[in-house]
Amino acid sequence: MTLLPESARSLASGARVLGLAFDRIDIDALIDAVRARLASEPFAYIVTPNVDHMVRLRTESYRDEVHQAYAQADATVCDSKVLRLLAMLRGVELTLVSGSDVSERLLERERGCQDAIVLIGGDARTVPALQARFGLGNVIQHIPPMGLLDNDAAIDAAARFIRDNPARFVFIAVGSPQQEVVALRTRQLGGATGVGLCIGASIDYLTGRAHRAPRLMRVLALEWLYRLIREPRRLWRRYLVRSPKIFLLMARDRQS
Repeated sequence: MTLLPESARSLASGARVLGLAFDRIDIDALIDAVRARLASEPFAYIVTPNVDHMVRLRTESYRDEVHQAYAQADATVCDSKVLRLLAMLRGVELTLVSGSDVSERLLERERGCQDAIVLIGGDARTVPALQARFGLGNVIQHIPPMGLLDNDAAIDAAARFIRDNPARFVFIAVGSPQQEVVALRTRQLGGATGVGLCIGASIDYLTGRAHRAPRLMRVLALEWLYRLIREPRRLWRRYLVRSPKIFLLMARDRQS
């Protein structure tokens, strides 16, 4: 399946971190590749792993399908300054491509678009907010139930919705790793078209439901701290217990 230029794919074998191959492509080239793809081409999808994704992939007992969802993505880009810095210490160069930035820039360049855009996730307020901000004329939404990862019927329903509602862009915003599994199932189902973007909470930022860290904190790789301060009860375990495991995982990976 063709999505990225061959130059990005040819570098993937040299940009492997914790067993996952990353594509080295900058954000503008990625967006150009997504927009250049014909609406009629078979479904392809992009994943944007960050530290939390990588830790959970290596430490939690996911079924094989979760690992396949990442491994079989048509594009894999690094969505974490911390992960990028740790990779650099090992001599591995990753290109930072934030899923939130991809979503925003893509929709900015599609401002006023009247073509169908599919959104998996969000709530009843999400589509009006997206339409108001970007002038979108045809956003088709499917809201899966909670506990999606353990609900095969709901994952299949989301995949069928994508297949049955053809669109150039499919924003899958139900969190990791369920969004990646939805993307994989969609491709396996067959008949779907467009490009799926597994972008987690990005839609919340675009609609004002959540706020990104100030630019200086993002430059200093402290966006995680900003989010922790804003939502300590929800995020303390992720940032203070789970995510620090990345340092041990990277150390072990270097020794192997």
